[in-house]
Amino acid sequence: MPRVVSLIPSATELVCALGAQDDLVGRSHECDFPPNVNHLPICTSPKFDPQGSSQEIDTRVKNLLREAVSVYRIEAQQLRDLRPDCILTQAQCEVCAVSLAEVEELVEGWGGTRPSIVSLSPNQLSDVWNDIRRVAQALRRSQVGEELIVQYQQRVKSISSQTERITTRPTVICIEWLNPLMASANWMPELINYAGGQNVFGQAGEHAPWITWESVQQEDPDILLLLPCGFSIARTRKEIHLLTDRPGWKDLKAVQQKKVFLTDGNQYFNRPGPRLVDSIEVLAEIFHPNMFTFGYEGRGWERL
Repeated sequence: MPRVVSLIPSATELVCALGAQDDLVGRSHECDFPPNVNHLPICTSPKFDPQGSSQEIDTRVKNLLREAVSVYRIEAQQLRDLRPDCILTQAQCEVCAVSLAEVEELVEGWGGTRPSIVSLSPNQLSDVWNDIRRVAQALRRSQVGEELIVQYQQRVKSISSQTERITTRPTVICIEWLNPLMASANWMPELINYAGGQNVFGQAGEHAPWITWESVQQEDPDILLLLPCGFSIARTRKEIHLLTDRPGWKDLKAVQQKKVFLTDGNQYFNRPGPRLVDSIEVLAEIFHPNMFTFGYEGRGWERL
C-alpha cells in the first residue's frame, strides 16, 4: 500500500471516500474530516494567527502574500520522517494550503527515491471529477474512483432533473468573506444552478470577486447566503454584525423575508471534494424547501 500524506482537507476526504484511509500517514493542520483522521501527524501550520476578525485575518494574509508564495509552512522534517510515497497538495489557491512550488522544492532536496506529487487545481465541478480520477489512479483505486464519480453525478442529477423544471429561480448572493466583502465563484455558480437558484456575482471557473456593499443593495437578492471561507456557522454568527450594522441592511428583500442563511462554509462549500455534492443538497433544501428535505438544517445551515 502507498504511504500517503495529504496537505489539503478536500484530498484527505477524497482518500477516505476511496476507502484508502489506512494509506494516510500524515495530514495538514486543517484536515479534520472524517474525524478519525485527527490522530495523524500534522505536516503544515499557518504563518499567521488565524484568530481575530475577518478584517484582521484579511490584512495578515495579504501582508504575508507580499513576501511569500503561501501563508502556510511545511513541517519539513515531519514530512520527510513519514517517508511518503505520494503527497497530495493543491495549486488552486494561495490561501487554501501550502503551495505546489514549495512542496516540489522541498522534495527536490531529498535525494534518492522521491514521492510522487499529485496537485489538485479544481476551478469547477468537472475538475473535481477529474481530481477524483487522478487521486484514485495514484492510490491504485481507479475502479473505485469511477464508481464514486458515477454515484456523485447521480446525486447531482437527481436534484437538477427536478430544478430544471422550475421557471422562477430565486436570485442568490453568496458571501465568501465578510470584511472586505467577497462573493463566491469557482464551482459555486454551478452548485447554485443545479440547486435551482440564480447566481448573482461570480463566474463559474473563475476566482472569487471582491464586491461592494452598494452592489449588494442594488442587486437586492431573494436569498443571501453566508459561507465565509474556513468559518463554521458559529464563527459566522459571531461576525454577523459586519453585515447587520451596514446601512440599509434592514431594507434588503432577503432580510425582510427572513431568507438570510448561515452555512458551514468550512465543512461544505469551501472544500472542493466529495462533500460538494452534499453542498448542492444543502442549497436545494434552502432554495426549495417544499421540494427537498435532506436533513442538513442545524448542522449544514441555519436561518439568521
